[in-house]
Amino acid sequence: MKWYWWLLVAVFVLLGVWTLVPAPASKPCLLGYYAHCTFTPISTIICWIVAGVCYWLGKKSAKKEATKEAKKEEVPKEEAAKKAP
Repeated sequence: MKWYWWLLVAVFVLLGVWTLVPAPASKPCLLGYYAHCTFTPISTIICWIVAGVCYWLGKKSAKKEATKEAKKEEVPKEEAAKKAP
Protein backbone atom coordinates (compact mmCIF):
# COMPACT_ATOMS: atom_id res chain seq x y z
CA MET A 1 0.00 0.00 0.00
CA LYS A 2 1.32 3.44 -0.91
CA TRP A 3 2.35 5.89 1.80
CA TYR A 4 -0.39 8.39 1.01
CA TRP A 5 -3.11 5.83 1.75
CA TRP A 6 -1.54 5.20 5.16
CA LEU A 7 -1.38 8.97 5.72
CA LEU A 8 -5.08 9.35 4.95
CA VAL A 9 -5.96 6.48 7.28
CA ALA A 10 -3.88 7.96 10.09
CA VAL A 11 -5.33 11.46 9.61
CA PHE A 12 -8.94 10.28 9.73
CA VAL A 13 -8.33 8.00 12.72
CA LEU A 14 -6.71 10.90 14.59
CA LEU A 15 -9.53 13.25 13.61
CA GLY A 16 -12.02 10.71 14.93
CA VAL A 17 -10.17 10.54 18.24
CA TRP A 18 -9.86 14.34 18.29
CA THR A 19 -13.66 14.70 18.22
CA LEU A 20 -13.87 12.70 21.46
CA VAL A 21 -11.49 14.94 23.42
CA PRO A 22 -13.22 17.16 25.99
CA ALA A 23 -12.89 20.87 25.27
CA PRO A 24 -14.73 24.11 25.92
CA ALA A 25 -17.66 24.35 23.53
CA SER A 26 -20.94 26.22 23.18
CA LYS A 27 -23.10 23.09 23.46
CA PRO A 28 -22.63 19.67 25.02
CA CYS A 29 -22.14 16.78 22.61
CA LEU A 30 -24.67 14.01 22.16
CA LEU A 31 -22.86 11.99 24.84
CA GLY A 32 -23.51 14.75 27.39
CA TYR A 33 -20.11 16.40 27.84
CA TYR A 34 -18.43 19.35 26.12
CA ALA A 35 -16.16 18.07 23.33
CA HIS A 36 -14.44 19.54 20.28
CA CYS A 37 -17.41 18.54 18.16
CA THR A 38 -21.03 18.78 19.28
CA PHE A 39 -21.89 15.75 17.10
CA THR A 40 -19.21 13.66 18.79
CA PRO A 41 -20.36 10.07 18.42
CA ILE A 42 -21.65 10.62 14.88
CA SER A 43 -18.61 12.57 13.66
CA THR A 44 -16.26 10.03 15.23
CA ILE A 45 -17.96 7.15 13.45
CA ILE A 46 -17.95 9.08 10.15
CA CYS A 47 -14.21 9.78 10.46
CA TRP A 48 -13.48 6.14 11.23
CA ILE A 49 -15.63 4.96 8.32
CA VAL A 50 -13.73 7.29 5.98
CA ALA A 51 -10.46 5.89 7.38
CA GLY A 52 -11.73 2.36 6.70
CA VAL A 53 -12.71 3.29 3.14
CA CYS A 54 -9.26 4.83 2.54
CA TYR A 55 -7.64 1.65 3.86
CA TRP A 56 -9.85 -0.50 1.63
CA LEU A 57 -9.13 1.62 -1.45
CA GLY A 58 -5.40 1.54 -0.70
CA LYS A 59 -5.41 -2.25 -0.41
CA LYS A 60 -7.48 -2.54 -3.57
CA SER A 61 -5.12 -0.33 -5.58
CA ALA A 62 -2.08 -2.18 -4.21
CA LYS A 63 -3.62 -5.49 -5.26
CA LYS A 64 -4.36 -4.10 -8.73
CA GLU A 65 -0.75 -2.90 -9.09
CA ALA A 66 0.57 -6.28 -7.96
CA THR A 67 -1.62 -8.01 -10.55
CA LYS A 68 -0.31 -5.71 -13.29
CA GLU A 69 3.28 -6.45 -12.28
CA ALA A 70 2.62 -10.18 -12.29
CA LYS A 71 1.12 -9.98 -15.79
CA LYS A 72 4.13 -8.03 -17.06
CA GLU A 73 6.43 -10.78 -15.79
CA GLU A 74 4.32 -13.56 -17.35
CA VAL A 75 4.47 -12.11 -20.88
CA PRO A 76 8.23 -12.61 -21.42
CA LYS A 77 7.99 -16.17 -20.05
CA GLU A 78 5.22 -17.01 -22.51
CA GLU A 79 7.18 -15.50 -25.43
CA ALA A 80 10.26 -17.48 -24.45
CA ALA A 81 8.18 -20.67 -24.32
CA LYS A 82 6.81 -20.00 -27.81
CA LYS A 83 10.28 -19.44 -29.26
CA ALA A 84 11.72 -22.63 -27.81
CA PRO A 85 10.84 -25.67 -30.00
